[in-house]
Amino acid sequence: MVSRPRSPQEALAQLRAGNERFISGQPLHGTISKENFASLRESQRPFAIILGCSDSRVPPELVFDAGLGELFIIRVAGNVVSPEVMGTLQYAGVHLRTPLFVVLGHEGCGAVQAALAAKFDGAREKSRIERLLANITPGLADISAGASPADQLAAGVEANVRWAMHQLLETPEAQSRLTEGVMKLVGAVYELSTGRVRFLP
Repeated sequence: MVSRPRSPQEALAQLRAGNERFISGQPLHGTISKENFASLRESQRPFAIILGCSDSRVPPELVFDAGLGELFIIRVAGNVVSPEVMGTLQYAGVHLRTPLFVVLGHEGCGAVQAALAAKFDGAREKSRIERLLANITPGLADISAGASPADQLAAGVEANVRWAMHQLLETPEAQSRLTEGVMKLVGAVYELSTGRVRFLP
């Protein structure tokens, strides 16, 4: 296991380095032994919390070449923020004191595509899927109706990441920890074609 970063900036640098190893095909982490499990039985100290999409092509542990116990991962279609997700993030922030929060979207996200179809074409889904899409739609307010479907989707994926970040930043806990300088929140998009994680400015 790589040593735990001491600051949000170090944690982000460690994620970036892990993604570079993933892209180059030179991961540090591969085989998991019984000793790996045993070393974590008493506690966990993840250095980053990842809110990502459930898409099977975007496994954060592999994408960031992270070891067992290094990432606290929440995956839900469209990386949406729901009360349950918010509670899970709050737990990780308060009890695990994890310094870095990442909202990780990805190219070609089906949930964002469905939300765009509902917004611009009046497409309908099953009721529970529509509830999921309702968590995405507010973040798509600035997407141009005149753009091509490909451009709409690319812009929608980024907008959805920023919408999730906005919701997290509205919480008192996030504002307090950011003010203290002990937490950093970043957004990112995983590129399916290259394996690269592009962190948003």
